Amino acid sequence: MKKIGFLSFGHWRDVAGSRTRTAADSLLQTIELAQAAEEIGVDGAFVRVHHWERQLASPFPLLSAIAAKTSRIEIGTAVIDMRYENPLYMAEEAAAADLISGGRLQLGVSRGSPEIALRGAESFGYVPAEGDSAADDARRKTEIFLAAIQGAAVARTDPAHAGISGGLAIQPQAPGLIDRIWWGAGSNVTARWAAGLGMNLQSSTLKDHESDEPFHVQQARQIQLFRDAWKDAGHEREPRVSVSRSIFALTDSQDWTYFGARNQDEDHVGSLGGEHLAIFGRSYAAEPDKLIEQLKEDEAIAAADTLLLTVPNQLGVDYNAHVLESILTLVAPALGWR
Repeated sequence: MKKIGFLSFGHWRDVAGSRTRTAADSLLQTIELAQAAEEIGVDGAFVRVHHWERQLASPFPLLSAIAAKTSRIEIGTAVIDMRYENPLYMAEEAAAADLISGGRLQLGVSRGSPEIALRGAESFGYVPAEGDSAADDARRKTEIFLAAIQGAAVARTDPAHAGISGGLAIQPQAPGLIDRIWWGAGSNVTARWAAGLGMNLQSSTLKDHESDEPFHVQQARQIQLFRDAWKDAGHEREPRVSVSRSIFALTDSQDWTYFGARNQDEDHVGSLGGEHLAIFGRSYAAEPDKLIEQLKEDEAIAAADTLLLTVPNQLGVDYNAHVLESILTLVAPALGWR
């Protein structure tokens, strides 16, 4: 059995063909899609966080609104760029969103992806410590955040006002949230690091190109290395692992119009800047019976317990609900996911 969620980047553009013309459209339609997804049996509503672009950027108001409009579906991120966060303020916001949802928050965090802004986080007032890289900064903030949501003392009382000297934890606290934090790992090394800290694993549609194997094989290897490191760390609970995919079942003329000619049946290798190479996984678009056979060969999907389906949000709520329902009813049962 797999949990199946959707992942929206929340693009908006005032262009021909877009049903998501404004930021308000993007936010409100994400809430509506989460409601529709819950009704048809989808397990999770996840959003991607991007700054400086016409995409979703401030997740906690949106996740809280989704939580207030739904009752069962998991709500989460994939991922929040920790370079842009104050870890203590984020701990307060995350706890509040989790309490509003009744413990349904699944929070994915990471170092973030390449962006259009030059030193964008510094414009927000966040400058890495001297000698730290952006990745170092993101990991340091993540460790502070993890401590804060577990009730660690992260400040001291003022004896002049409190009458005593002691430690202070952020408030509110959300019981169980620590078990629902995920790290978006772009490499095998960071996957093992996340396992050591007890975070679940999110693996996207791209990762560092670390061998000559196909993307799904490299990703499956990353998942196994994560689980091995988790076992070595001695954590008591079982970790969760998600992978993201673009998957479209071609069932009617509209599906064929949008995706019939777009099936990307090969991985791609490219640079994310400098000499660093990443491998980008394929997309899937085919009739349900062919799609089932293709997905049977994806080793990383088989290894994961959660599958996040990226949605073309600019095509509107109704069409995206159709995309999700097609996977749930025509593909998932044949693969043993339902």
